Amino acid sequence: MKTIPMTSRIPLFFAGLLAIATTAIGAGQTTDPNTLPSAPSASVQKNAPGKQASPGENKPPAQDPAQLPATQPAAVPAQPAAAPQAPQLETPPDPPADDVVATIVSRVNEVRVIFTVTDKHGRYIKDLKKNDFRVVDDRKPAAQIRSFRSETDLPLQVGLLVDASNSVRDRFKFEQEAAIEFLNAMIRPRYDKAFVVGFDATPEVTQDFTDSTEDLSKGVRALRAGGGTAMYDALYFACRDKLIKQEQVGPMRRAIILLSDGDDNLSHVTREEAIEMAERAEVIVYTISTNISGMKGKGDKVLERIADATGGRAFFPFQIRDVSDAFTSIQDELRSQYALAYKPADFAADGRYRTIEISAQEKGLKVRTRRGYYAPKP
Repeated sequence: MKTIPMTSRIPLFFAGLLAIATTAIGAGQTTDPNTLPSAPSASVQKNAPGKQASPGENKPPAQDPAQLPATQPAAVPAQPAAAPQAPQLETPPDPPADDVVATIVSRVNEVRVIFTVTDKHGRYIKDLKKNDFRVVDDRKPAAQIRSFRSETDLPLQVGLLVDASNSVRDRFKFEQEAAIEFLNAMIRPRYDKAFVVGFDATPEVTQDFTDSTEDLSKGVRALRAGGGTAMYDALYFACRDKLIKQEQVGPMRRAIILLSDGDDNLSHVTREEAIEMAERAEVIVYTISTNISGMKGKGDKVLERIADATGGRAFFPFQIRDVSDAFTSIQDELRSQYALAYKPADFAADGRYRTIEISAQEKGLKVRTRRGYYAPKP
């Protein structure tokens, strides 16, 4: 047997230690903490026995909310390949304790809310002050209102979701032109941004976030009607994969304008799961019904539920030409909002849903805002 000299064993020993340390570090990596979980109902449908995807659904995973979560965890095992970066394993010095505490307090103890106030005639009230409101968080008065201001000039992130299914084919052209008119009037270059999503069986981004109204107009005109309706999937996708992931520097308003008849027949996620994702994205949803039958149907009630839960409004044009009036009303509301930040009285980072109630001290005034939010998890 050939004996290895002691001088040769020492380098081998340290090389083995380095390989073990590298493997341990690679195995300890996890998916991005910002990656959101799949909706429960989407997972159930996806794993249902005998469920086959139709040829029309074989689009890139980014367009199907039900399939997206399945693709993200799959990327985790590939992370140990980063082992060659071992020389960068030196741990940087910990930040001062005071900095850590400040970060936690800012993230956990402050809730930001956008809301509107109207009188009994539906007119917007824009001159109220901080002391004109009462804030209740999870059934307890807020400990402190930290900031308050009228936010007519706060930057906007807007998502336009247009039902492109066969059920709206006869009025699709007019809706496109009304949407273009709205975006041209609402989006301010170098300040606001918007994106366009058309949906039938799956959502399709025809224009990503941009401040160019010309590009947004092209995105709207690129929409083509046809197919079934997966409205909940489209809303879920727009909130999770577009708005939440979009960079947000400083205070920002987020809104979605949803044009549809509300009759969903193909979604993988449920209505309530789509609403929950909108609440997590802190987005206000305005819905415009494309049902012009003159009678409220089941789909209209769905649109009302979505708008009400997120602090938005549901519009029901009696005639197709009234769609443009609905867009004008949304535009007026987005320019008549307040922003308020407060500290809850009794907060726990437990991931639980907490209710929000904002009321005006003056009688006869109505405050409209989102119903609540999800506390961060520890």
